[in-house]
Amino acid sequence: MSRYELFDRSKLAVKSLDERDSKSDLSIMIDKAPEVSEEEHGLVKQVVDELMRAKNANAPIIIAYGAHLFKNGCSPMLISLMRKGYVQQLLTNGAGVIHDFEMSMAGKTEEDVRRYVSEGQFGLWEETGRYINEAIVTGAAQDKGLGEAVGELISTGFVGKLSLGFPNRKYSIVGSAYELNVPLSACVGIGHDIIHTHPACDGAALGKTSYTDFLIFANTVSRLQHGVMASVGSAIMAPMVFEKSLSMAKNLARTENRQLDDYSIFVNDIQPGTWDWAKGDPPKNNPAYFLRFCKSFSRMGGRFSYICMDNRKFLGTLESMLA
Repeated sequence: MSRYELFDRSKLAVKSLDERDSKSDLSIMIDKAPEVSEEEHGLVKQVVDELMRAKNANAPIIIAYGAHLFKNGCSPMLISLMRKGYVQQLLTNGAGVIHDFEMSMAGKTEEDVRRYVSEGQFGLWEETGRYINEAIVTGAAQDKGLGEAVGELISTGFVGKLSLGFPNRKYSIVGSAYELNVPLSACVGIGHDIIHTHPACDGAALGKTSYTDFLIFANTVSRLQHGVMASVGSAIMAPMVFEKSLSMAKNLARTENRQLDDYSIFVNDIQPGTWDWAKGDPPKNNPAYFLRFCKSFSRMGGRFSYICMDNRKFLGTLESMLA
């Protein structure tokens, strides 16, 4: 037992998701890209060429994404890329799973943080906290990863003895990945996500399932020769997880006397960036030094490109150009 007093979650007033006002609903979903300029089309074309090259070489294509990709309504386009065979591994954070779950179940997601923190209600929603944590605990007992456990719940509607409805599961990246047998790794930070506040949260199960996902992801990275790593709107999690996984992968490749030096890395975000990363890191007094997603990925070898573009334009154009 800890010598320190713990917060007693059993005293929390948890409300139904039905009582929450949400900022996003099914109307956000889009299935094609907004119009792009000729320059933007050219930027995406280089990604298309590398994805086709990877697919022809039977090398993995990895797409990491943050929660805003889902909240921007891009899930139909990412699901289409999976169905076309252009995704062999997905990586997201806890929020990416939570927004996906809520939209699939309730047709709405994204609460007003300012309002609900002031009311002491932010994140304290029964269905989201109860059922995702139930899936995680069940998945941990079966040695599954977090992404697979929640994906199975959304796809089948079953977890343990519970039977739930997911009327909007066709928009679920997590559920679709499970159905298409595409591993989706959810690498979370303890205390980062609203489901960690719920009394049903089991830290051991959360850690076990997310660490299993990390190892699944690292295993895919170990086969990245001739492949592609694309990060779409993930400024912190994706570069941090990828650099550790790639180091593990290169260590194994060296031990097994095989190459792991031919791969492409594409980063898509909207933060302006003019630094030439081929020159190495910018000086610490340059704001570009703090573009973590560029600084980390540019150190990872291979061929690195930063594409400054709205992720709806980027992903939609990418999907439309790939047969």
